[in-house]
Amino acid sequence: MIINPADGGVAAEVVDTDPADVAAAVARARDAYQIWRDVTPGDRARVLLRLADLVEASADEFTRLEVAETGKPVPVFAEGELPFAVDNLRFFAGGARSLDGTGAGVLSAGYTSLMVRRPIGVIGAIAPWNFPLIMAIWKIGPAIAAGNAVVIKPAPQTPSSTILLASLIEKAGAPAGLVTVVTGGGDVGEALVTDPGVDMVSLTGSSETGRRVMSGAVTGLKRLHLELGGKAPALVFPDADLTAMATGVAMGATYNTGQDCTAATRVYLERGIFDQGVEALRSVLASIKVGDPAASGTDIGPMISGAQRDRTHGFVTRAQAAGATVVTGGAVADGPGFYYPPTLVVDADQASEIVQREVFGPVLVAVPFDGSSSSASSSASFSASFEDEAVRLANDTPYGLASSIWTQDVSRALRVAHRLDFGVTWINDHLPIASEAPHGGVKGSGFGKDMSQEAIGEYSVTRHLMIKHAAPEPHTSFRPA
Repeated sequence: MIINPADGGVAAEVVDTDPADVAAAVARARDAYQIWRDVTPGDRARVLLRLADLVEASADEFTRLEVAETGKPVPVFAEGELPFAVDNLRFFAGGARSLDGTGAGVLSAGYTSLMVRRPIGVIGAIAPWNFPLIMAIWKIGPAIAAGNAVVIKPAPQTPSSTILLASLIEKAGAPAGLVTVVTGGGDVGEALVTDPGVDMVSLTGSSETGRRVMSGAVTGLKRLHLELGGKAPALVFPDADLTAMATGVAMGATYNTGQDCTAATRVYLERGIFDQGVEALRSVLASIKVGDPAASGTDIGPMISGAQRDRTHGFVTRAQAAGATVVTGGAVADGPGFYYPPTLVVDADQASEIVQREVFGPVLVAVPFDGSSSSASSSASFSASFEDEAVRLANDTPYGLASSIWTQDVSRALRVAHRLDFGVTWINDHLPIASEAPHGGVKGSGFGKDMSQEAIGEYSVTRHLMIKHAAPEPHTSFRPA
């Protein structure tokens, strides 16, 4: 039973896969892989292009399903996420025709070596509930572009858009079983990860889930692609446009009700602009309209579940008990649905859980920084010292997925960006992505890239073909008759 987070009612009912039946799904995928691996890149691309057209033509149905199961406002999905998902598919279609080997040459006397890229086999994919359609496409698209088959388990809260997507893949011309959906909870995921017929596991989820998947995959020595949690900092320097910063960081903190691993969760403001920056953020966050996803003017909808809302609120109340101050938000809304307001917290210690751990809700923590720990006296060395402090604080969590820098100084932006340990750093913005650019993290945020040509490479392996030259024919001189 799937719950609509906007009102607590039933959105859909889906039969969970028996874990014992996962092996049958993997076997069907293995049969389809034997066909698909030898399909030419051009034909794979044509299937993906037809799939993109079918998804676009089914926009209303995808919107209905995604809004009912996630609580996203209709325009957010219909005008933003769905067109981007279609663009992803069209990019992967082009990428299917660009998966080249690294070259050929005589590397050892008497032999010619060829380096070719080949698919891996059957991919066991596990997708999250925060972006069900996009995350399914980020796994399925590059995997089948590279020639693999996929068995995908969507999150138990949001399976319907993935089920619809899989039905359209076969309609687009893919072999039966090339993409199979298994539904259910952790037992189904465990069966998929440990099935000996699965060659690679691709997960988007929490860092804790990533550790469990790594443990389950180790017996089979399976390849892994892990896109895990985040705790993205925004570093705000004194010359930043605070109006633009407040708008960008607030949007980055609350998009999808903050249920985004790249969400802006920590904002570090230079002490001299701290109060001004906090007030600018408070004003924007307080103006964000939380409400019915179907209502006109709604900016953000509910959280995915009561449990997730209560977990988020728990972080806030524990921070208050430890001495932090809530500037705006921080109260559970009355009435049906799992709503939580945009929340700004100050006076939290860098070592506290609300700064260090992923909340996964619309909660932003503001922390000041300066160079007071340095004895520097010159303005140049002081500038370097507070950059040092900002970088130290930003890097001081287990995560390394996303970050942003807010400054008008291009040199500073580049200096600081090169020292941040994150997969992506935005300058004077937070959250934009493109199909052509890789998405993924470092440290506790996992490894492997979604989107871009790098993603297609993730689902393939380089093979070395070495051809022995035939012995030369004996040389004879030409003598005319």
